[in-house]
Amino acid sequence: MDVRSRNHVTVTGRPGAPVVVLAHGFGCDQNMWRLVVPALERDFTVVLFDHVGSGSSQMSAWSRERYGALDGYVDDVLEICRELALGPVTFVGHSVSAMMGVLAAAREPEAFAGLVLLAPSPCFVDDPATGYRGGFSAADIDELLESLDANYLGWSGAMAPVIMGNPDRPELGEELTNSFCRTDPQIARVFARVTFLSDNRADLAAVRVPTLVAPCSSDAIAPPEVGAFVHAHIPGSRLVTLNATGHCPQLAAPEETVAAIAAFAGAAR
Repeated sequence: MDVRSRNHVTVTGRPGAPVVVLAHGFGCDQNMWRLVVPALERDFTVVLFDHVGSGSSQMSAWSRERYGALDGYVDDVLEICRELALGPVTFVGHSVSAMMGVLAAAREPEAFAGLVLLAPSPCFVDDPATGYRGGFSAADIDELLESLDANYLGWSGAMAPVIMGNPDRPELGEELTNSFCRTDPQIARVFARVTFLSDNRADLAAVRVPTLVAPCSSDAIAPPEVGAFVHAHIPGSRLVTLNATGHCPQLAAPEETVAAIAAFAGAAR
């Protein structure tokens, strides 16, 4: 299957300019970047895509065998980079896609000019034995996944506003709820387990490309100390804590998000 159609790849912006690839998180699609793209495409070539199983991707390409672990998504990211042949790219990974970027850059560092890890988490589950705080106990995650399995639409309506944060702007939570509800429940159940049960803490040290770690100042899903952990374990990384609140700064604070991405991607060329 053609990679461009499989992942609904869109290329916009300035031809020949430094390349920024924007990768969305769980339950979303490339539309989540719409508020940052107009500013980025003035100075960059911007690549957007949908993970298989999301948005306008080819749903027939999805299988539990390939996408039951992060590696299947990492394979797709690298295939997209090779297919476009635009040279080393700055990969902007939001939420779970941040760890896809970590794994992809560790595997093929020559494909990347840099990584921007937006609201990243290498492990959502607390690890009392090491003192790591991911934001959720193991029991919390079990309950979250059981609720998702039992009533995905109900779970979406309850969880999306929590993930989005910004209760004074309910339209943002409604948008994320609608995005979740457009996702096939079977695919969402598998992707949720990939998202919330993966542990990539040990993979951070393998990153050798310039990296910007950009957590939000208040995030119920990936607390700021998680961003600090990522920064501490990726050699030479930079940490910029966004003033944005919630887990989706590209919607809640697009100007600040653009400024962080553009400053880093421009320097990484």
